[in-house]
Amino acid sequence: MIKFCVRLVQRWLPEPFIFAILLTFVAALVAMPLCHQTPLEVVEHWGDGVWNLLEFAMQMALVLVCGSALAAAPVIKRAINAMARVPQSAPSAIALVTVVSALACWLNWGFGLIVGVVLAKAIARQRSDVDYRLLIASAYSGFVVWHAGMSGSIPLTMATPGEALAMATDGALTAPVPLAHTILDWHNLITVLVVIIGITITNTLMHPKKGVLAINPSLLKDDDDIVTTVPDSDKTPAQRLEQSKLLSWLVAMMLVAYLVIHLAVNGASLDIGGVIMIFLALGLVLHPTPVHYVRAFAKATTGAAGIILQFPFYAGIMGIVTGVGISGISLGGVLADACIQISNSVTYPLLTFLCAAVLNLFVPSGGGHWAVQAPVMFTAGANLGVDPGLTGMAISWGDAWTNLIQPFWALPALAIARLDAKDIMGFCLIDLLVTGVIIGTGLLIWAI
Repeated sequence: MIKFCVRLVQRWLPEPFIFAILLTFVAALVAMPLCHQTPLEVVEHWGDGVWNLLEFAMQMALVLVCGSALAAAPVIKRAINAMARVPQSAPSAIALVTVVSALACWLNWGFGLIVGVVLAKAIARQRSDVDYRLLIASAYSGFVVWHAGMSGSIPLTMATPGEALAMATDGALTAPVPLAHTILDWHNLITVLVVIIGITITNTLMHPKKGVLAINPSLLKDDDDIVTTVPDSDKTPAQRLEQSKLLSWLVAMMLVAYLVIHLAVNGASLDIGGVIMIFLALGLVLHPTPVHYVRAFAKATTGAAGIILQFPFYAGIMGIVTGVGISGISLGGVLADACIQISNSVTYPLLTFLCAAVLNLFVPSGGGHWAVQAPVMFTAGANLGVDPGLTGMAISWGDAWTNLIQPFWALPALAIARLDAKDIMGFCLIDLLVTGVIIGTGLLIWAI
């Protein structure tokens, strides 16, 4: 089964950019007959959507670059290398990476995306008996719990009071839903725990007992910058500024002060911007000098190429899926309505989960799911007597689940690992099957 999935993906999954182009045409061809839209309407929706993810694309690029630059700091390297020496066997290395990645993603998805793959790469440098592809796939598999965790965009939006909540849900939600009824509900917490245990066991069992794939040593190359030291007496004023630790500390203190005000005083939640600020502040402080950090940052930027190229195309796909023509119907609405027509109060959360999972292949964004599904799914759930917290978590789990086979979110991890999507998606396909059973069962138990 494992070999079949790996070979299937290796043979049929194209480069992520080609995958994005194919999804664009699929969305367009499906939208025209189902939504009664003309080709010109579909093209207009696509063009209107292309630039809608620019802010998010920049945030994702900065998560990758700032996280990679932080990991390149000497003290962080030593800490990661020390952790990488803990596993005493290949299976235990796979298990460690999976658990660390999943827990980090549950706390914050941006943090988890970077931490898991950096640890995986460090382990691969020290152990030649670990399958590198599976190691990176294990690091990415932990991402499946992110939307059921503390940075889940839909549960956090549902917990935020204001008129926007009622508007987004077409009046179905007039009062915020506390986190105790979504992320911190015992049903969700148990599902998260079982999912983490499930992918840990699955990833460990997938490791070959022999015949580990040899990898190109260049994939693990981690050259340190050679910083030329200049005697203090020979430094120019510019060089003194470039190597001034005081400047790094002052900027880092400003970033920390803002985060304290934003989080502790104003009571805001830690979002992706806050994660970037933490990465940036720690990177500035832990690198020897500002210029050393600049060099590490510049090295890391080469990995952001896939994000910069592909995110506009996924924004265009989102435009097609959410676009409403003269008919007044959107592709996302058609999918949601189909789910509602065959649901009852028990099956509704499961079918909502599956609907979100399919939609996620075309709109791999929590914000996109909220825009498409909130007006329809919460109204239908209320009519069926389904708790809104359960409806929200069903959408959240569906959004996260098919990320395991959607290259969109894997781009930062793949950039750091220097692998292609097809190298890891065969293993992730097995994780998809296992976690699908766990999550679906959890939602059914929650609904009963």
